Amino acid sequence: MRNWDALDERGACAADRDCEDAARVCHLLDIPFRHVTFVKEYWHDVFTDFLNEYEKGRTPNPDILCNKHVKFKAFFRYAVEHLGADAMATGHYARTSLEDEEVFEQKHVPRREGLFRDRFEVRNAVKLLQGADAAKDQTFFLSQVSQEALRRTIFPLGGLTKGFVKKIAAENGLGHVLQRKESMGICFIGKRHLESFLLQYLQPRPGNFVSIEDHKVLGTHQGCFLFTLGQGAKIGGLRDPWYVVDKDLSRGDVFVAPGPDHPALYRDLLRTGRVHWIAEEPPAQLVHDKMMECHVRWRHQMALAPCVLTLNQDGSVWVTAVKPMKSLATGQFAVFYKGDECLGSGKIMRLGPSAYTLQLGKSLSAATREAGQGPKSHRPPTDPAN
Repeated sequence: MRNWDALDERGACAADRDCEDAARVCHLLDIPFRHVTFVKEYWHDVFTDFLNEYEKGRTPNPDILCNKHVKFKAFFRYAVEHLGADAMATGHYARTSLEDEEVFEQKHVPRREGLFRDRFEVRNAVKLLQGADAAKDQTFFLSQVSQEALRRTIFPLGGLTKGFVKKIAAENGLGHVLQRKESMGICFIGKRHLESFLLQYLQPRPGNFVSIEDHKVLGTHQGCFLFTLGQGAKIGGLRDPWYVVDKDLSRGDVFVAPGPDHPALYRDLLRTGRVHWIAEEPPAQLVHDKMMECHVRWRHQMALAPCVLTLNQDGSVWVTAVKPMKSLATGQFAVFYKGDECLGSGKIMRLGPSAYTLQLGKSLSAATREAGQGPKSHRPPTDPAN
């Protein structure tokens, strides 16, 4: 797939090298190689959202949206409808509840228009399961994939470890791909600096770095959208590291705290947008009890955190963590798990107050009652979600 138009970019595009490597592998295996372009779909469904989210002060995850809208939608339909494929195979380290044989036994069912008619088609839901290699599991990036695509997809690497896959490649004459570094990060940014890249598309909105502790202005920046919560803030003239803990888009203030483990970095509550549930819409236990225990992660490969979900009428959920969670940011996806099963995900839309803010609020209330003083200027916003 070619999803990003690099004609206007400087330097060589890694996608060209990817294409050459894929063609060479196909030649060695004596299978046909096809090249399909989804630049238009990627721009409208992924990159536009990427820019809009940053402009709103959020931190998007375009890799999850790329799988949802491009690889498991546009490409999937191309493979099934134009190439006549029985199934799609990808190199993700993930598994499903279907055996490969079951995938190929399925007959193609034409897509029906209209939600009401779709309800008459009853099928056993396909579950998305974590890969055998826990260090490489990629279900996080597949948490928005549809049932339609998932039931016609196989993951040949799901039961293998990365090391064993490399061994297979080396034994079959595919050593040229083993020399390459793993692809990490956002594909259309590549090795470029994120801040410089964003400023090519978004107008600078200068503001101040403000200390969360004494509310002093420590420096200036080019825009709140350039920073995500938990990120280190490089402030000129300061030797010790400071970290972003909050943002006020209306004022342009980025609130920072000293040290990587400051209590202002930790929160135990968040609210998502409408959750995409993979197998059950939503899980029966959550519907029945309005609450459900499970695990959550909002970054790939981070340790799963135990939490409790509370279902809202609009399909969103409140997520209450058993222990405070570090560096949460709106715009990221909260991905939910029960055992090996990836249940689905929802975009983080609101954050609860940090432990530091709660402590500060109590202290300010007490001080205000005693001294009758109002709050100082440069306060962080009361609703950090904006």
